[in-house]
Amino acid sequence: MALSLNSFLPHTHHSSLLKPLSSSKPTPIFLSKYPLFSFNHVLPKSNYTRCHAVTDIGNFASSSPSLDQEGEDHKVLLGPSTEQERKGERVVADYDWTEEWYPLYLTKDLPDDAPLGLTIFDQQVVLYKDGNGVLHCYQDRCPHRLAKLSEGQLVDGRLECLYHGWQFDGEGKCVRIPQLPADAKIPRTACTKTYEVRESQGVVWVWMSQRTPPNHNKLPWFENFARPGFQDTSTTHELPYDHSILLENLMDPAHIPISHDRTDWTAKREDAQPLLFEVTERTDRGFAGWWGREKDGSMPNFLRFEAPCVLQNNREIIDKNGEKHYFTGLFLCRPTGQGKSMLIVRFGGTLRSPLVKFFPEWYFHQNASKVFEQDMGFLSSQNEVLVKEKVPTKELYLNLRSSDTWVAEYRKWMDKVGHGMPYHFGHSTISLPKLPAVVEHAPAGLVAGVSASFPAKGGIGMMHAPNLANRYYRHVIHCKGCSSVVKSFRAWKNALSAIALVLTALAILASGRQWKTFLLASATLCLAGVYACSTAIAINTTNFIRTHRRL
Repeated sequence: MALSLNSFLPHTHHSSLLKPLSSSKPTPIFLSKYPLFSFNHVLPKSNYTRCHAVTDIGNFASSSPSLDQEGEDHKVLLGPSTEQERKGERVVADYDWTEEWYPLYLTKDLPDDAPLGLTIFDQQVVLYKDGNGVLHCYQDRCPHRLAKLSEGQLVDGRLECLYHGWQFDGEGKCVRIPQLPADAKIPRTACTKTYEVRESQGVVWVWMSQRTPPNHNKLPWFENFARPGFQDTSTTHELPYDHSILLENLMDPAHIPISHDRTDWTAKREDAQPLLFEVTERTDRGFAGWWGREKDGSMPNFLRFEAPCVLQNNREIIDKNGEKHYFTGLFLCRPTGQGKSMLIVRFGGTLRSPLVKFFPEWYFHQNASKVFEQDMGFLSSQNEVLVKEKVPTKELYLNLRSSDTWVAEYRKWMDKVGHGMPYHFGHSTISLPKLPAVVEHAPAGLVAGVSASFPAKGGIGMMHAPNLANRYYRHVIHCKGCSSVVKSFRAWKNALSAIALVLTALAILASGRQWKTFLLASATLCLAGVYACSTAIAINTTNFIRTHRRL
């Protein structure tokens, strides 16, 4: 995914207005005091070694690097970044994955008249608006027979289970059971587990702990998005790989010129080059720092990663009139489950190019989908390797000083807090999932399936199939704008096809040559419109296919 703002913004000054990372700063706990096995960490196998290429020198073949080569490697590869790491110690921070706010959805894309089924680390929740427009979030499970409430419907502002019609109010209490006798009371245990939700800056967040009250100080706030005149383009995407793979990819500016070559006006493979990095903050909540291109000799981009999975890349420019403008690439990731994630992408600034207004919003959305599809193949395979190898990334990655600083920082942060997650892949430790991945195959009912209007619903045909390799399922059903555009193009396509058919029939029946010509020309124009609508539908719903070209 193209993270960098560097490619299309001029030089900027370092910001003094960026929000610092919050940290509870617990007492450091070192390995000598804290047994790793208590965290279910899998340590590297003692006989696991990194492979080296065999080099032929005359008749001699060696699979081990020379001392000189080893020294050269250390000059380009990332080494220990902290004093504790140099001493072989690892700091462990207090962390509980449930005591965090996770991004659920863009407010503008929430359905007004249907529940929405979502997951966080395979924990299923249902989000909906009641009759007064107030948001509520439950465990996505009816207490009667465990049916998914997200498959239900809203009746008078209450959420009704589609299995037996039990209805629940905003507090999760069951207020109606059609099968009960008139004189019977609803059991007190007929209720659902509820989660706290908050809407902030156009995003709905959920607090996943049911034991600890919500910590509102942890609710993210993005200063640039609150600035006067700030505008952004926001999209939502489901992706078929782990959230850690996704975040690692998003904080990797080095891949952009290669992976996204010629995707827009900025990414060009000949621009691949060494980068400069400077880590300025490390806390239990994440890290931050500056980066830029080595040839420029400056680091104008400010990157911040903050728990649980929020990443922003900020830049400031001062125009010729001395006015300061702010730009942000914001990535809000939700770990939906093993090998899958959901991402809210928000690119914006206080200054926009005048060319933007000439392009419809869906154009930028399909371009964002194309960028993810360019990364999807190798990120999915990377995910598979991590799961199969069962060793930390330290034993698998060759992290370069000139490109992979943020990746190494992120994996080391996972070492620090991974014990508080359901599973993690760290730099020097891993904790594998204890339960098999959840795979759902069945779509919803026939009518819901045909409409395929909401993420919980399946469908008939390949376009609507609940498949994360499908752009329609990954993005379009999560975006009101793109869904509306696709439906409109389909309606126009059907209407123009019908008109073209009628005009052709009239041309056959017409006796005058001029009328025949006019009717056939009109039918041709309609067919051209049908083709244009079909192309627009394909642009919004068809995956990008990379074609290998000879360079």
